[in-house]
Amino acid sequence: MRITNKWTALSLSAGAVVLSLTTWFSATAILPELRDSLGMSPAAATWLTNAVQAGFVVGALASSLLSLSDVMPITRLMAWASAAAGVFNAVALLEPGAASVIAARFATGVALALVYPPSVKLASTWFRQARGLALGVMVGALALGSALPYLMRGVGAGPDWQLVLVGSSAACVVAALLFGFVLNEGPHPYSYTKVDPRQVGAILRNRPVMLANIGYFGHCWDLYAMWGWIMAYAAAAQLAGLSVGNPAMLAFAAIAMGAPACVAAGKMADHFGRCNIAASGAATSGVAALLIGVTFGGPAWAFLAVATIWGAVIIADSAQYTAAVTELADQTLVGSTVAFQMGVGFGITMITVWLLPVLADMLGSWRWTFLILLPGPVVGTWAMLTLKKLPEAELLAGGRR
Repeated sequence: MRITNKWTALSLSAGAVVLSLTTWFSATAILPELRDSLGMSPAAATWLTNAVQAGFVVGALASSLLSLSDVMPITRLMAWASAAAGVFNAVALLEPGAASVIAARFATGVALALVYPPSVKLASTWFRQARGLALGVMVGALALGSALPYLMRGVGAGPDWQLVLVGSSAACVVAALLFGFVLNEGPHPYSYTKVDPRQVGAILRNRPVMLANIGYFGHCWDLYAMWGWIMAYAAAAQLAGLSVGNPAMLAFAAIAMGAPACVAAGKMADHFGRCNIAASGAATSGVAALLIGVTFGGPAWAFLAVATIWGAVIIADSAQYTAAVTELADQTLVGSTVAFQMGVGFGITMITVWLLPVLADMLGSWRWTFLILLPGPVVGTWAMLTLKKLPEAELLAGGRR
């Protein structure tokens, strides 16, 4: 039986993305325990997070070069990829050694690159109107799925790190079943194309698309560094004398706040303009990157407020860069263009995910480390305000720039 209602399709698609994306931070949420179990140095342990980013970059760029989501049924692609992510995520349960676990985390990232970018294209086949809202829901699913391992640790698993891995791998299996046997493309499918690596040149030459991409690249500069290290940052603030409660629960709350924020921003973008909402979100994220350091020394309520507000705004603009690409790109290359955007963007995340703990070590404190993220929101704001001035921006959100 095929799904015919777009809201049912969106809900199930978002649910499957939530389940599969639990594997992204599954190792990061249990980093202290996994590091001790594997005998890893702090520098090597950083790659438990960064290896996923690297794998995602390789998977997304390979998908873009080969036009995978434009030459084959995307639900089938996502089903196999989600199942693979669950298998690779579970490798750490065998405790095969640090190198093997890092390699498995890389492979998890490759698999997720064949789940999340195609899910954006899948949602777009159901929505021509309200596309900003629909993609906001999908990015919100990314945020919620990324946050869930912290919840598993904070509420259920605690230091029993194996339970986090078992839960996230099982979630991937359920997602694979949804993608493979329940979901289907909507009534507005994109045309299929042929494999041609030269198509990347068409993406690079499209100035409006590249401005949306540059906005996304600036957004990626701060997003995953904040997501990846907010628990460590909160723990450092607590050691410095600030009462923040359970750092894992704070990390969950901050990241999960992005889910409703993405939905709200998507709805507003459809009414008030895609560029306007994206630029506003980027600018607000930059302010929060500054204020989190100001409140590091207290009071606790201010620190908690900034952390949760930042968690909401840092992801709220994400869907609008991708929605802009689906509207501005060659319509036979939407899947490839989205994969290219995310591949390059997630490559940028590796820089700041690696840099933050190095900077904290150099400074002897985590307090001002998030200031290094400020250039991202500045670039994102500039790119979207520049895009807004172009005549092609009339294609955005039915003419709402």
